[in-house]
Amino acid sequence: MASGIYKVRRIRRSIVITKLPYVTKIYINYQVLIPASLVRALGIENAWYANITIEYFGQEITLNRVKLLRTRSTASRQFTIPREVRERYGIKPLDEIKITAITPAE
Repeated sequence: MASGIYKVRRIRRSIVITKLPYVTKIYINYQVLIPASLVRALGIENAWYANITIEYFGQEITLNRVKLLRTRSTASRQFTIPREVRERYGIKPLDEIKITAITPAE
């Protein structure tokens, strides 16, 4: 029997989400992830900005012209919840929100 250190390979399975509403958590830096499968389903791969409607503890909040952040290697996007919205509604990191609508902004 050979002894030594074995490298464990982790295979990451992405969650396939293709329709709204979508429930997610807010990251520590107040960013929210939009998974690649949802981005493709909504057809917003090439959008730089979006109008996003979220629901937070029963309150419907519309975020107009939010910048969609992206990485080079994947179709997923992230957006940051603006400071004035966070302060007005008391949104904190690790809170759950429901994304109810995403439309590309012009």
